[in-house]
Amino acid sequence: MALVKGFKGVRFNSEKTGGIGGVVCPPYDIISEQQRIGYIEGNEYNVIRLELPKGSDPYNEAGALYRRWLSEGILVREDKDAVYIYEEEFTAYGQRHSVKGCIVRVKIEEFEKGVILPHEFTLSKAKEDRLNLMRATNCNFSQIYALYSDEQRTTISKLDELSKGAPDAELTDGDGVTHRMWIVTDEAAVASVCGDFTDRKLYIADGHHRYETALNYRNELRAKGLAKEGDAADYQMMMLVNMEHPGLVVFPTHRIVRDLASFDAQAVKSACAEYFDITEHDSTDGMEEELRALCGEGKKAYGMYCGGGKWSLLVLRDVAVMDKLLPGLSEASRRLDVSVLHTLVLEKLMGIDAENMAKQINLTYVKQIGEALAAVDSGKANCAFLLNATKISEICAVSSAGEKMPQKSTYFYPKLITGLVMNELS
Repeated sequence: MALVKGFKGVRFNSEKTGGIGGVVCPPYDIISEQQRIGYIEGNEYNVIRLELPKGSDPYNEAGALYRRWLSEGILVREDKDAVYIYEEEFTAYGQRHSVKGCIVRVKIEEFEKGVILPHEFTLSKAKEDRLNLMRATNCNFSQIYALYSDEQRTTISKLDELSKGAPDAELTDGDGVTHRMWIVTDEAAVASVCGDFTDRKLYIADGHHRYETALNYRNELRAKGLAKEGDAADYQMMMLVNMEHPGLVVFPTHRIVRDLASFDAQAVKSACAEYFDITEHDSTDGMEEELRALCGEGKKAYGMYCGGGKWSLLVLRDVAVMDKLLPGLSEASRRLDVSVLHTLVLEKLMGIDAENMAKQINLTYVKQIGEALAAVDSGKANCAFLLNATKISEICAVSSAGEKMPQKSTYFYPKLITGLVMNELS
């Protein structure tokens, strides 16, 4: 199924740039402007200058800078094709976790071929930005994150064996996440790891925008006669992780409702009462734990916050209501927590339609509960809905059904660091 290869990665030359910690950064889409400036001021060679350029002609400036860094030896190419083993060690929900996978080149395929599968819809603005950057630089600076099934742990056993020694790169970022990378260039080892994926499908966990952009870029080059089947533009850099890996963590993405012309919290709760059991709480302490506990019991539970430190617990009485609301979708899609929230609560009961949500007219997505509560308390939002994380098994079930979840349905934690290794598309 999936065609996976090693590649001659481009990496920072530490003799000229200093330690790896000064030249990497988080993914472009979670960096604030203040953080971006901080990375630029911290090191003149930080990859943020390539991954998130700003200026009068940002994309072409990034392309020129990338080529200059190559010519000056700031960036160097690997001598041999390699597989890059990448591990993240981190704390989540009070426990220490680690996730290990491999960074490789993967031949990109249209979704309908069933080789590489998406799980959520994308936003056009982000794809336009990434396409402009790809045109100017002809390079991947960050990896697409994808999952595969390997219940026998065939590949991770190989990766563990190949990474027994000291890593070739290691750093701990500002969030306390430790990143380690081992470079494997032994031809037999590279062939063995890549060969494992011949009969596997890949499920995109993070990086849908970049993947769709890669398809657009490849097609654009072919249309112009600048690329053909099998050329480098057919391959994108991906981080592949076993979906059965015990260290995988998915966080929820919460919804903030804002700028409604007329909002009546009591009216919303009254409408919800037809479908939900509602319990009022005087303090948000323990809200996250209560929602997670109910999720563990198989229930669809949500927190509705309208300010004042109080919140309402909404527990769906009968998920069968979704069969009438989404009759054309699979059971996997109908049973998602995010589907219940979007279709039943936001659309049916509050009148915020799907197009509105996709364009984020009255909806904002946030990762932290504290940020959602603060937006309501400050008057910037009408209310917030807090929900549980989507399960990995649900992600794969929806993907396998050929369907997609609403935007921002998943948040794999931690994000992959940008700048450890890059993939040239020429």
